[in-house]
Amino acid sequence: MRTRELGGLRVPAIGFGAMVLSPGVYGDIDDDRADKAIRAALDAGATHVDTSDAYGADGHNERLVGRALRGRREEVVVATKFGLAVPEGESARAFPVGYSFGELRVNGEARLVRRYAERSLANLGIDAIDLYYAHYPDPGVPIEETAGAMGELVRDGLVRHLGLSNVTAEQLRRAHAVHPIAAVQSEWSMWRPIDAGLLAAARELGVGIVAWSPLGNGFLTGSVRALGEDDFRRHAPRFSAENLAANNDRYAPVRDLAVDLGVTPAQLALAWLLHQDEHVVAIPGSRTPAHIEENVAAAGFTLHADTLSRIDEALAGFEVTGGTLL
Repeated sequence: MRTRELGGLRVPAIGFGAMVLSPGVYGDIDDDRADKAIRAALDAGATHVDTSDAYGADGHNERLVGRALRGRREEVVVATKFGLAVPEGESARAFPVGYSFGELRVNGEARLVRRYAERSLANLGIDAIDLYYAHYPDPGVPIEETAGAMGELVRDGLVRHLGLSNVTAEQLRRAHAVHPIAAVQSEWSMWRPIDAGLLAAARELGVGIVAWSPLGNGFLTGSVRALGEDDFRRHAPRFSAENLAANNDRYAPVRDLAVDLGVTPAQLALAWLLHQDEHVVAIPGSRTPAHIEENVAAAGFTLHADTLSRIDEALAGFEVTGGTLL
């Protein structure tokens, strides 16, 4: 697996997003299947594993990852996030999102940051978190305060590198001035461009980009035609029955191009993303070992200039219906 650098932290170009392995995301799943998926990712070289204390109830996703790490800790870059799984009895502020429920509840107060980290360390069963993110910025707390408390975790050896997720360019700059930020996590894919200002700030500061949902919540695999009742994507406007049909029609030229190139639509989407910047890495998630291996293989693809031009031409007509996911 080719590697890339995130602000001094070296990781595989394609990692593994573990969110899909907890119930209530893409439908029901059992822990045995989830464990096999994580192990398949590690075996394939996707040894940058991304989780969060908010994925699944009571740290379920972190505990899944922790079990898979036993005996393999030294080969894995463990990334997790905090701020959404607010401790009982603590207040939280609204962060608006584009899903039908309209908002997330966030608490990024400095006094809680160590408590979050210690809980995640216990869930994961490790001594230090390699990459620790604030999951969303707290609208009621200056980002400098959250970043300062995160920096104390680095000083005390609980965390090795800091990250921010779902922030603006300004917030990244302000946090980075308090403590070096290794990576900023942002949605980025063929159907959701990254904010140009955020990308510019990351490049200027030497901060790596971790692209979450690099396959558009599965849409860019070209295989999503209908959703189950317990699939969270039913709450996202882009996946309503009418919008999904329209988006599939408009995505057809990209799917056709993948066929022409002899790759899958998912591989084309991932390879395209890796060609956008030398310091971007992707963290696709999957429950199926064969799909995980398919995704990882895309890290080895080289897209020539004429191919990239053909992709850009196909994407120019891919106007997404349904707004954004955030």
